[in-house]
Amino acid sequence: MSKRDKLFDLPIYKKAELILDLVNSLLNTISEEDEYLNATKYMMRDDAAIICAKIAGAEGGDMYSIRMQNAAIIRDHAMHLYVQVGSLRFHDSFKDTDYVTLIRKEIDEFRELFINWVANFDKSNYYWDEWELFNPPGAIPPDPNACQDPINWDDFLEGLNFDDEEDDSEE
Repeated sequence: MSKRDKLFDLPIYKKAELILDLVNSLLNTISEEDEYLNATKYMMRDDAAIICAKIAGAEGGDMYSIRMQNAAIIRDHAMHLYVQVGSLRFHDSFKDTDYVTLIRKEIDEFRELFINWVANFDKSNYYWDEWELFNPPGAIPPDPNACQDPINWDDFLEGLNFDDEEDDSEE
């Protein structure tokens, strides 16, 4: 099974796509003439789409630190979407309040899947987050004298001959 197929089979990804589909359906009910609702609807669509993208990024990254960073972004956008959708109930020209209830219910279910998904991140596969926000519990800081650069510049630069470039510029 390909990585893409594994992603599409994840319950959290399926739920995120369902939420995106529901948000897109909701957006079709909002009149183009209401300036406020029009602006709000694009924020809701963006939030729902970013959730899907960040799940894919977390799954592709496979390192605890990267996954947790994506998880924090997912949480932020899910909470924002929850509030934005809920705020529609207070707008006089919005009549499809069943969408509000349905989407918020799906986000609540998404939250439960999210909690389980994050709990299963591999805490042994990480790099040290110097900001110390996305380190796994119990992680030990590296030796401050050790290089933490994930790119080994010696290997990267090996084989490049900068002297040849200087010779070319002299001609």
